[in-house]
Amino acid sequence: MKHKSLSLANRITLVRLFFIPIFIVLLLYYDKSVFRGEDNDFFRICASLIFIAIFFSDALDGYIARSRNQITRLGTILDPLADKALLLSALILISYASDNAYRIHLPIWFVWLVICRDIMLVAGALLIHFISGAVTVRPRIFGKTTTVFQAVLILWALLNFPEEPYIFLLWTAAVLTIVSGVQYFFDGIRQFDKS
Repeated sequence: MKHKSLSLANRITLVRLFFIPIFIVLLLYYDKSVFRGEDNDFFRICASLIFIAIFFSDALDGYIARSRNQITRLGTILDPLADKALLLSALILISYASDNAYRIHLPIWFVWLVICRDIMLVAGALLIHFISGAVTVRPRIFGKTTTVFQAVLILWALLNFPEEPYIFLLWTAAVLTIVSGVQYFFDGIRQFDKS
């Protein structure tokens, strides 16, 4: 039996997934240090660097997959999984952090907006899969822009940037989250119509 090795793009995605628990642990240690009054910024800075590396390596593995014609079914599952795991873990940990851990504090409603949208997308994809047997996920400009704005908002908090532009980033990310969710919803409806 011929052994099929992982593509380079999929290997990069697996490395991204491997570093997400490390990112989570670093943020938890940072929050614990703030709670104790020690404010160990080393954990926060390391977590920020890992977040940046994971986020930008997403573009790298996507470019490699397309340029080398290495787009695989595994990659189409793992890549968005890595994105969602990184963004959701960051949003939850920052929004539920101790007081004064970050200069800005992400509101709980925004976190739940993102979580509900993602649950709707996953539930819709599963429903389409069970009814019609195949799910076609087409990347959309609003979906990609939403991911970018959510990531910038998270980085803004992690790096303790000034509060002034934060409200603009927050509301832009919120509106894009809703618009992209609606767009993917209608994409799913069209797939039902075709089945």
